[in-house]
Amino acid sequence: MSDDGAAPPAAPVTTASARRDRPAGMAAVARLAGVSHQTVSRVLNEHPSVRPSTRERVLAAMVELDYRPNRLARALVTSRSGIIGVVTSGSARYGPSSTLMAVEEAARGAGFAANVTAVREDDSEALATRMAQTLLSFDSQAVEGVIVIAPRVSTVEALQTISSRAPLLLIAAGVAPSPRFGVVGVDQAQGARAATAHLLALGHTSIGHLAGPADWFDSRERHRGWLEELEHAGVTPGPVWEGDWTADVGYDVGRRLLADPDRPTAVVASNDQMALGLLRAFGEGGLDVPGDVSVTGFDDIEGTAHFRPPLTTVRQDFAALGEAAMAEMLRLIAERGGRAHAGADDGAAAGAGVGVGGVAPIPAELVVRSSTGAAKPSSEQLL
Repeated sequence: MSDDGAAPPAAPVTTASARRDRPAGMAAVARLAGVSHQTVSRVLNEHPSVRPSTRERVLAAMVELDYRPNRLARALVTSRSGIIGVVTSGSARYGPSSTLMAVEEAARGAGFAANVTAVREDDSEALATRMAQTLLSFDSQAVEGVIVIAPRVSTVEALQTISSRAPLLLIAAGVAPSPRFGVVGVDQAQGARAATAHLLALGHTSIGHLAGPADWFDSRERHRGWLEELEHAGVTPGPVWEGDWTADVGYDVGRRLLADPDRPTAVVASNDQMALGLLRAFGEGGLDVPGDVSVTGFDDIEGTAHFRPPLTTVRQDFAALGEAAMAEMLRLIAERGGRAHAGADDGAAAGAGVGVGGVAPIPAELVVRSSTGAAKPSSEQLL
């Protein structure tokens, strides 16, 4: 008997032709490792009773035989598939793409595989159908939970009436958790308040805002933070322009401001790309930044320290966001328990019952560089 009470080793079945003919099964792994079928199962299910030396021997046999566990079959027995479904819009924008990378890394760190599906948001009428099809596909794969990266309002609206056997978690800013889904996100409003407070402390009282698209949660929250900080300080809000996250729109707004004698002395841009467009327009038009006008961005994308001038911006901690998302996902899975893979007729499996505890938003960090400076005294102050 082996040290786990298994049968003694039998002749290994590891010929190349056998591996090519059909995938290796659990029995073949057990024979090569010299353990029982039950020991292989314990290793797959990370059972603590298996000795480390035995575990290493089983894992080595799996590698040798190119063994691939059948996750669906395992899920039927254990209610555990080790898979997290992740829904993304496929956007290449900095926020959604960085969030996706952070979630995948956090899932691996928690011992899960992330099955990622992109659902385009270009057609709101078809979005609900595509989202329902995606969640149905995830159900068939026995995923343990679904994380939806939801930068736009239409995504959350589409999820309001869609059922999922597995618990749902949204990564979105300014969205309240509900019995249908949990929510985590970065505190976008706090980040915008920090940038605005920085400008106020420098003496600026005319502060405009170059906002992002109105249907993005991040844009809405950053606008809210800018506005609330000005109202708290008793300062009249400056002009607002709606952008599209691109440097092109920042450049266009900057060109218009060159000819405006009443332009604000500072602009809070809702992302770094739009701030980059502002900086180019101001530089071409002879405006000194920050001598004539101060500019802040949001995101701290790679290269912002090398803008001309280096950009004051707000940094998001995507690693912390991914870790918070997985921690909350594990809580929701534990709360749902065996209901995650219950039958479709089970009332608890219709996307309800995930709890509404809520997670504190991840704070954002202001990064001060030389694109912001003290406001010039007004003509009345000079008299």
